[in-house]
Amino acid sequence: MGDPRGKSATLRPSFRGGLEFTALRARLLARAGVAVARSGGSRMGGRIVLGQQMDRRKGDSMTPPRRMATSKSSRAALMAAILLAVHLGPASADGPEWNDAMRAAEKAFGESRYAEAERSLRIAVMEAEKFGPDDGRLATSLSTLGVALYSQGKYAEAEQLYLRAVGILEKTYGRGHLRMADGLTDLAGLYNMQRKYAEAEPLLNLALSIREKILGPDHPDVAHSLNNLGTFYNSQGKFTQAETFYQRALSIQEKVYGGQHLGAAATVSNLGLLYSSEGKAAEAERLLKRALMIREAALGPNHADVAASLSNLGAFYSSQDKPVKAERLLKRALTIQEKLWGRELPEIAITLGRLAALYGAQGRPAEAAPLLERALAIWEGALGTEHVQVAETLSELAMIHEAQGKFTRAEPLRNRSLTILEKSRGPKSPELASALESYSILLRKMNRNIDATQTEARAQAIRSEHSTATPPKGGY
Repeated sequence: MGDPRGKSATLRPSFRGGLEFTALRARLLARAGVAVARSGGSRMGGRIVLGQQMDRRKGDSMTPPRRMATSKSSRAALMAAILLAVHLGPASADGPEWNDAMRAAEKAFGESRYAEAERSLRIAVMEAEKFGPDDGRLATSLSTLGVALYSQGKYAEAEQLYLRAVGILEKTYGRGHLRMADGLTDLAGLYNMQRKYAEAEPLLNLALSIREKILGPDHPDVAHSLNNLGTFYNSQGKFTQAETFYQRALSIQEKVYGGQHLGAAATVSNLGLLYSSEGKAAEAERLLKRALMIREAALGPNHADVAASLSNLGAFYSSQDKPVKAERLLKRALTIQEKLWGRELPEIAITLGRLAALYGAQGRPAEAAPLLERALAIWEGALGTEHVQVAETLSELAMIHEAQGKFTRAEPLRNRSLTILEKSRGPKSPELASALESYSILLRKMNRNIDATQTEARAQAIRSEHSTATPPKGGY
């Protein structure tokens, strides 16, 4: 967004898009494989596991944890940094079509082919409907389909599926059941990505409370909830609170897994992003490199999680004025993401925005503009045309056009960004004041001095009401 002091602004990378939820972490969990395990006919016997290994929970019959394998297919199925165990209904002799659909989804998830996973999971949902409205397999099918949709940026439908799954879980198992914690986390991750923080916070707190009560304070699932709360606060710039949760989560994960285990990689990465935001460059670089090394060793060089770590580290180097390192890492991340998905997903938009920020800072606006235009189209498709992320991308694209002297192209972008911000953040928000100040600079460049003066006065009035507040930074 615009510089709050009214000076010329420069595109700068931000790390909001790199933050990760664990367990049912919204944006990244669908990279895991799906393994259908059976344990003989009890209602709680079968499970779908997304993630690297399962923990033995009270009252559950569990399949032993898998060992880390070396083949590409095994690495895809053994995704690190998350642990999700979702109970299925009665074992599967009476639902072969459902099992076939879930196995097809397993294969697609393991290869990050989300659209194909979606097709299989829609079949699974239809088959699960036959088991009855309160069957655990229906809740599983709905939530897993939600994951596939979320991973493609189809947030509205994903939310409806998550809500329906949580409703089934609460009715069947009760509000204090472990499965409810998983469903609540899934839904909270979606809300956090959409910046619906008021909706996300009580879900995250309830999930943590359930897990601590049933599993104890040092269980890996508790660490996942702590990491998620850290991400929740980090997303809002509440760094002190975020660090407390991240450090507590990492302490548990290092005790359980060891310091170089995939199960700790997401929290390590998140803490690195937090330190970068706080200007603690040495600590940030160490942790971001550590997360990348863990993932490359466990998952291979072309995994989606490796791309996420490359993008995070590239954005960090961009913020440290190390453009050669930054460009190399960001381009490598983008190459992996495009090869994996072959379509426009939100994670690609994050990397595109970071690469555009780098080019903008280097005085390469002609290269930055098409990247931002592409990112804008992705965000509009994923979040709708009135989302604050769209407003930020519009502002960044306007900045690039201004750098090229294309004021008439920049002006409608600034205007549209203002309209979205006023609607989403309110007429007296600090974000709107920043955007108004940037707009006034553009208006003066266009010799629209009367309009500029009026815009500056409006921004100043907002600032006067927030005289002690620090304007938030824009970006991803």
